[in-house]
Amino acid sequence: MANTITLFRIAAGIVLLFCPVFSPAFNVFYIAAGLSDMLDGFVARKTDTVSKLGARLDTMADFVLVVVCLIKLLPVLSIPAWLFAWIGIIALIKVVNIIFGFVVQRKFVAVHSVMNKATGALLFLLPLTIPAVGLKYSAVVVCAAATFAAIQEGYFIRTGRE
Repeated sequence: MANTITLFRIAAGIVLLFCPVFSPAFNVFYIAAGLSDMLDGFVARKTDTVSKLGARLDTMADFVLVVVCLIKLLPVLSIPAWLFAWIGIIALIKVVNIIFGFVVQRKFVAVHSVMNKATGALLFLLPLTIPAVGLKYSAVVVCAAATFAAIQEGYFIRTGRE
């Protein structure tokens, strides 16, 4: 059942390619894909059907959804230079965290903090808020949360509080 939900997310991502950006159809399939992302892992854990195949499918579904969203959104958004710079700084902090975690703990360290999850939720909501609020304002909220989450993640890695 969980893998079927994940496969639905892949299909929903592909359908998004054919929906006009910010249209009701785009929003419906985007939200359905996001809800399926939350649901598949929950179902897998509750039904004791967690598997390596499911984890790989989940990663593939996430990848499909992100790539499709980039394909659809980047051409219609006017992204200011300051936003690119801020995203680059966040990415740099995350890369430093990954390297530091690997050097110190000899393994890939993934921090599943509340702030990281909140940032993921805000990032998911971003395409839904742009038509009403505008990219500049929506992005500031997401980037502020992501910056805090990245710094907090580094702190957790350095102190061993994964």
